[in-house]
Amino acid sequence: MKSDSGNTVERFSNRARNYAKYRPGYPPEMMVLFRDGMGLRAGQVVADIGSGTGLSARPFLEAGCTVYGVEPNAAMRATAEEFLSDFSNFTSVDGTSDATTLADSSCDLVIAAQAFHWFDPEPTRAEMARILKPGGWIALIWNERQLDTTPFLREYEKFLMEFANDYEQVRHENVDDTRLQAFFQVPYGSAKFANSQVFDLDGAIGRIVSSSYMPSETAERFPQMKNEFTRLFAKHAENGTIELLYNTTVYYSQF
Repeated sequence: MKSDSGNTVERFSNRARNYAKYRPGYPPEMMVLFRDGMGLRAGQVVADIGSGTGLSARPFLEAGCTVYGVEPNAAMRATAEEFLSDFSNFTSVDGTSDATTLADSSCDLVIAAQAFHWFDPEPTRAEMARILKPGGWIALIWNERQLDTTPFLREYEKFLMEFANDYEQVRHENVDDTRLQAFFQVPYGSAKFANSQVFDLDGAIGRIVSSSYMPSETAERFPQMKNEFTRLFAKHAENGTIELLYNTTVYYSQF
């Protein structure tokens, strides 16, 4: 994350547990892309920049890679260390996107999942190029929530717009082709995979407050927000659950 913005680094501090528990993981089809499209193999070294609570590191650890999770937020790092404690091939690193502390030419793959929109692109690119081995790959990954493919998702988007603090400013959809091309500076590929989460009411509320732009449980607007979402949930739930649909999108290239 941006090393020059304390607010950016700390905005998830009181949400780390909810983030780890309620944010979506990544579909297995994504790892086929890394294996067949980028030649990823067990034993290779992956740097996960802005690694958060470890959700994005996990599939690479399960694939037998060594993963360095670079994360400036102490609460998120601690949660990742607990979440990934069964993996001896995970190393937690206190670092930023433009100062990872990793060695020159030490990584086969550098990823940023759900995090690139927080970074300062130019110094981040220079740092990723420094730690990447010749011929290595860079991949930017997002779980992009579908906004209008079901009646619930359309109303959910309106609900978020009503109660969010700075949703329009921080949403990762603001990273468009122009920003991606300026970052990669070479042609890049992209791939998209279906992903989803199913929640009961408590889980859905946990998912809401895991987002840094939404009121936390201690915020003045939280009771009003919870009541409004409970009404929305009751309207659309089937068998006591609702489904959030995502597109997992990967942008990738060799520097």
